Amino acid sequence: MVDTNPVPLSAAPAATPRLMRWASIASMSVATVLIVAKTAAWLVTDSVSMLSSLIDSALDLVSSLITFLAIRLALTPADEDHRFGHGKAEALAGVAQAGFIAASAGGLLLTVVDRFLHPRPVQQEFVGALVSAFAVVLTLALMLFQNHVVRRTGSLAITADRAHYTTDFVNNIAVGIGIWLSSRLGEPLIDLAVAVGVALYLGVGAWSIGRHSIDVLMDRELPNEDRQKILDIVRRHPGVRSVHDLRTRSSGLHQFIQLHLVLHPTMSLGRAHVISDSVEATIGEAFPQAEVIVHIDPWNDEQPPAA
Repeated sequence: MVDTNPVPLSAAPAATPRLMRWASIASMSVATVLIVAKTAAWLVTDSVSMLSSLIDSALDLVSSLITFLAIRLALTPADEDHRFGHGKAEALAGVAQAGFIAASAGGLLLTVVDRFLHPRPVQQEFVGALVSAFAVVLTLALMLFQNHVVRRTGSLAITADRAHYTTDFVNNIAVGIGIWLSSRLGEPLIDLAVAVGVALYLGVGAWSIGRHSIDVLMDRELPNEDRQKILDIVRRHPGVRSVHDLRTRSSGLHQFIQLHLVLHPTMSLGRAHVISDSVEATIGEAFPQAEVIVHIDPWNDEQPPAA
């Protein structure tokens, strides 16, 4: 299963919205082409594993459409009713995608049970193998483009979409091999075994995508490496005695960082303000999509000065 955790957004470029939109359009286009090709192959071969691959591609189209709509909403600037922006629309889309994937896996397992009780041989295996090979090439090209977009943007929605097509890539390879072996060896159970494997793989993908999306909705902290990077930046700054109460969360492309700076208690308000602004600017250079809020303390809250 592909890693569904997006990369840190410490280097997100200005072209982020355009890249995200193009990635969602590309995924919808690929899904549409694959649905047409796999529908024809399923009608010719009567293969359950090809049906499983067709269901996966149909699911990809629905998920990609959800991703496209979520990206449009997530990129909408903050307004009076949504002061922190609309970034969590991406996480909501991820939860919806996980639900669709889980439902698809369950439906596929029911189809496998029915075919096990009423077995039929695979027909025209060459057509199924050819369509699977075409799907592998097309899906691989899309995945390479999605990898590029995720590296540049860290988008949760595109990450979830990439996970779908990663499963699709593996499924297409397995389906092509399964159809060929099932027909050559005259054993329908091989076709069914591939379909079961696809269903289980979809289930794992649904769990992974849903878990990460819920983490974002529940305001889970940023990864430990990002938190440590923030602390290191602050502690290296001249004039800062210590830092505490670091709180972080993410919402779409944006992060929100809050922390307490401990400065010298006799420092002037003007000097403290300059240091605070400098710390915010330095963190902003490392995390250009972050909103940083700094609170100034003359001492650690846990260790107040003696009377």
